[in-house]
Amino acid sequence: MRALIQRVTAASVRVAGETIGEIDQGLLILICAMQGDDAAKSAQMAAKISKLRIFTDDAGKMNRSLVDTGGSALIVSQFTLAADTSRGNRPGFSAAARPDEGKALYEQFIDDMGALGINTATGAFGADMAVSLTNDGPITIWLDI
Repeated sequence: MRALIQRVTAASVRVAGETIGEIDQGLLILICAMQGDDAAKSAQMAAKISKLRIFTDDAGKMNRSLVDTGGSALIVSQFTLAADTSRGNRPGFSAAARPDEGKALYEQFIDDMGALGINTATGAFGADMAVSLTNDGPITIWLDI
């Protein structure tokens, strides 16, 4: 799985002009299931993200995790994270999981994050979404599992 995570003070996702998911302090997680991914990779990604020490402690150092802070996660499917730009100017997305597998793994990842005690909000798989965020830091991290 591949994820782009951003530490935020607020984030939301809208579909057809309606807000369907929003959080205050926490992480915006753009997630992409890649070919060959499975439930074990989803669980591994959720565990990694939940424990990343990217929130500041009382001394101002990045020493606290999402679990430590009680923050939330806005989880948005993003197949374009699988983009291959090595040939030409048009990205290819063949490394992404097929849509049916991608949706199942996206839903599995949401469940995995929830099972870790993290409050989650979501986008809509396959929808044309408008995502808004206030990046905190800014802290943006790319993860491949």
